Amino acid sequence: MTATSEKVVLPPIPAKRYFTIGEVSELCGVKPHVLRYWEQEFTQLKPVKRRGNRRYYQHHEVLLIRRIRELLYEQGFTINGARNRLDSRGDVVEESVREIDVQALVASGKPASNVDVEQLRRDLLNVLDVLSH
Repeated sequence: MTATSEKVVLPPIPAKRYFTIGEVSELCGVKPHVLRYWEQEFTQLKPVKRRGNRRYYQHHEVLLIRRIRELLYEQGFTINGARNRLDSRGDVVEESVREIDVQALVASGKPASNVDVEQLRRDLLNVLDVLSH
């Protein structure tokens, strides 16, 4: 499958627990209405909804959105194709998640000693748990 566009360099994901739809939009290079649509198409995306139906995404969901964006925009998959790829190819997703986290870590410019490795491990386990369901 050929890529439909060049790979976009996305900003590093800050070390925080929840992100608003506006923040996720900027972190993933996708407009908010697209994120709301993807929630309907990809069952793995389930942001917490609080007051006034405001959405709050967790770190693992930001990683998943970046993976969906990559499949759709860079690799040229259709929505159905991307959904099937995520459902049937957990190994590919795991590899992509590792790559994204390493890219975010390198882009943050933090020395490895300042990185909360335990939190990073928990985040990765959360991603794997979400993607396995």
